[in-house]
Amino acid sequence: MSLFSYAKPRALGEALRLLKNGTIAIAGGTDLVGLIRSGLARPEGLVDLTGIDGLRGWTREKGKGLRIGALTPLADLETSPQLQKLAPMIAQSLRDAATPQLRNMGTVGGNLLQRNRCWYFRDEAVPCWLKGGTRCFAAEGENRYHAILGAAECVMVAPSDLAPALIAYDAEIEIASSIGRRTVKLGQLFVTPSGRQRKEHSIKKGELITSVRISDAALERRGTFLKAMDRKAWSFALVSVAASARIKDGKARDVRVVLGGVAPVPWWVPAAHKLLEGSALDDNSCLAAADLILASAQPLRDNGYKVTLARELIRRALRSLVA
Repeated sequence: MSLFSYAKPRALGEALRLLKNGTIAIAGGTDLVGLIRSGLARPEGLVDLTGIDGLRGWTREKGKGLRIGALTPLADLETSPQLQKLAPMIAQSLRDAATPQLRNMGTVGGNLLQRNRCWYFRDEAVPCWLKGGTRCFAAEGENRYHAILGAAECVMVAPSDLAPALIAYDAEIEIASSIGRRTVKLGQLFVTPSGRQRKEHSIKKGELITSVRISDAALERRGTFLKAMDRKAWSFALVSVAASARIKDGKARDVRVVLGGVAPVPWWVPAAHKLLEGSALDDNSCLAAADLILASAQPLRDNGYKVTLARELIRRALRSLVA
């Protein structure tokens, strides 16, 4: 491990001024510390964000929707009875996300920006494509947990359970830098590694996620989050599904279905949402939507099971909205 400087600013503006090439922000550190220890991150300096006011906690204001600070511990969202009623998918998505100890340390912003869990990427000795090599070793190697949809030169999967749930609420993120602020749809944060774009997120150097926002209209939807794991708890998703919709007179409106564990980014197909508009979410319509969402699937040698698993989880998640 190389030597690096350390700073703990008390204000956001000071933190943004300290962020530059070679400097990395740290909060809970549940992912970054491991990356540093394994040699996959070599910061010249760390900027500790935990002393900054205003980036922790969540609020609901009429007309302004739900705001979640980027430094909010995952455990705070998971265990809040009020948030469970307001946005149930958030708590559901965090219930089996890592261990209780990690949920106490991990933050919303860190969870969204965590690096992928591919064992070839995580092995410092393996020159995989995402780290600047010439090939993706998982494509023909051990790929039971890898992508079946949307992959190009790299078949990693986006690891966050929280992200599909938030995207199913049409969440936006607020991003700050020393030159200003911008707001983008959360789905735009994630990028598919391909061509010259050997990265997983669109956030730029010197930028920080400061909050997540969900509109009042999106909070009116019913929502559910289902996750299949290879252990009973505290494991990354083989497949996850976040589904939401407004239900009126037994018909679904404004439907969203977002998958995790199947692609390099959280995966959704707008045409499937249109297909479900006005439907009763019966088995036939749910399975037709699932087939549309999975139509471009290209399973690898060891992960064809994900297609069948995803199809059934989509059906179950959508059916639960009208149960």
